[in-house]
Amino acid sequence: MSGAETVRDSPLARRNPTVKLAVLFLASVALLFVLDPVTPSVVYLLGLIGVIVGGRLPLRTVLAAQLPFLAFAVGVFSINVLSRPGTVVWQEGPLRVTVDGLIVGAALAVRTLAIGILSIGFVLTTDSLALMTSLHQNAHLGARPSYALMAGYRLLQQLPGEWTAIRDAQAVRAPLRRNGSVHRTPASFGRAAFTLLVLAIRRGERMAQSLESRGLGLQPRTVWNPVRVGSLDVVFGASIVAGLGVVIGIAGLLGVLRGPGALF
Repeated sequence: MSGAETVRDSPLARRNPTVKLAVLFLASVALLFVLDPVTPSVVYLLGLIGVIVGGRLPLRTVLAAQLPFLAFAVGVFSINVLSRPGTVVWQEGPLRVTVDGLIVGAALAVRTLAIGILSIGFVLTTDSLALMTSLHQNAHLGARPSYALMAGYRLLQQLPGEWTAIRDAQAVRAPLRRNGSVHRTPASFGRAAFTLLVLAIRRGERMAQSLESRGLGLQPRTVWNPVRVGSLDVVFGASIVAGLGVVIGIAGLLGVLRGPGALF
């Protein structure tokens, strides 16, 4: 499965990959200093709408891609709710929930989802070959790291399909419940994860050998299909950064914005 086969044509897919990566980096850094649940919630909603509409992606695909971020967000929320000191709102034995834990935990959880939806939008709308070419041409990244990023990015795109194939193969031999559904156990999940790891390592090794055999790192190199930064790319990047600044600015004016001081 190539990167071109996984990315459908859309306004987001036509934007320069380096510009999108720079916007993702700036947005992620800005959100790291936001510790209230309201501001990242607004960013998340705007990002979700932008990814679905601008990327022309099915809602189901976007939501499924957020499951790892959701699991991490739930973990962060739970840890903060049960461990952060403050005014106690509920207590049962050694377990207690505080106001500060709820606020900070919700802020960190929603921030995880906000950064996650922006990352998902980048991955699902960026072709690996275009990303490598853009980083090499526009960001002046060397040939070796550019091709290495392309290989890793393409491998990342293939993992969901590989995981589905492994779990389907397990389901063929797995025992069935009385209602006919497949009986899955934690052990089968662990075996599937180990199989996926082995496949990823072997595929990465084959990619490395293939790139080396094609003269990876030899200079000078030319670009077959240049990826240029156009005026629409500049407008796109400036609009996203400005929009994020407006959201944070309005949150500050309304008094809901909280910074890193909320952690202490």
